[in-house]
Amino acid sequence: MSDWFIWFIIFWTIFLITIMFIGGYFMFRKFLKRLPKEDGKSILDWQDHYIQTALPLWNEPQKKLLNELVEPVPELFRDIAKGKIAGKISQIALEEKASSITEPHIIRGYILATPKRDHKFLVKTLEKKKIDLDPYKHLFDATS
Repeated sequence: MSDWFIWFIIFWTIFLITIMFIGGYFMFRKFLKRLPKEDGKSILDWQDHYIQTALPLWNEPQKKLLNELVEPVPELFRDIAKGKIAGKISQIALEEKASSITEPHIIRGYILATPKRDHKFLVKTLEKKKIDLDPYKHLFDATS
């Protein structure tokens, strides 16, 4: 065999192993979120529960605002991000026994559901929507 073909095989093997490790990492994270906790429900089960319970509280303007807020997220991950944020918003509204989802619920849920590493993009998105962040400054420290 020629040298270039051997190098091609070596690089192709390294590439495939790298891609499999990356895919395995994300699959393992999803698996951990599906594992039941002490109460018998997983993180994703609770997220789905909050969304289904609070579904009647959502109105079209609130759904539209949520869609606009998750627009900067890459399309591949948008549904997952939207589900996580909607779950946190629904949890906040249900804990407060709100009669409907309001903009402050959406902003608080959006901040709390977003990882700290993405806060720069979150702030940029909220500022673009001309939303005052002063009442929510304390929430940026509360997220992990």
